[in-house]
Amino acid sequence: MTAAPSRQNTLFLIPTPLGKTPSNNALPPAVIETVHTLDTFLVENIQSALRFFQWIKHPVADYQLKLFVLNKKTPPEELNEYLGLLRTGSVGMVSEAGCPAVADPGAELVKMAHSRGIDVVPLVGPSSILLALMASGMNGQSFSFHGYLPIDKQALQSAISRLEQDSSSRRQTQIFMETPHRNNALLKQLINQVHPDTRIGIAVSLTLPDEHITNKTASDWRQSPLPDLLRKPAIFLLEAGK
Repeated sequence: MTAAPSRQNTLFLIPTPLGKTPSNNALPPAVIETVHTLDTFLVENIQSALRFFQWIKHPVADYQLKLFVLNKKTPPEELNEYLGLLRTGSVGMVSEAGCPAVADPGAELVKMAHSRGIDVVPLVGPSSILLALMASGMNGQSFSFHGYLPIDKQALQSAISRLEQDSSSRRQTQIFMETPHRNNALLKQLINQVHPDTRIGIAVSLTLPDEHITNKTASDWRQSPLPDLLRKPAIFLLEAGK
């Protein structure tokens, strides 16, 4: 297999599989070939990154890879230092799961790279947000992603009401997620709160062996046994009835 062409002084945005048991087709071969040409990486978590490099059989030994932590706690002064790495060669940014800089740390560094005239190249890979939207049957022409909803019960109720109103007035799919141990509670809250005709979609364990994707009206959800989403990665979607 021919190695991917190298690009100098480029920030490559490298997606990773969405779970600990990825399928062999989670990433295109061309992406893996490109990652094989790099030895310097900005990673959200070193141990997860090393498992990823082992999975793709990176030709450089673990102890020879140059790994730098970039997460939500990384101070601005370190971002400037990381940009300095690109003066001597290309660098890969690796997400914990899915796509870097999308509901994930790294967007600020990407913006800084553009301001310095550094090439930024996104590589193809799984995005839980888009995969969930694709499989939902909901409006893919107009949608909004909100990340995590509030934990406080009253604030959560207000947020759900606002999302349903926005979906109705804008004809827009609303997409959000929750910490895995609170998935079941969020699903119950959605089912009990929204209008009976509002559709609720869940996309669970995307690309993994136990993948499960469902889209029903709140009325139908109320008459169905609920899935157990505890400690499973999930994306929620909401679309107001027409």
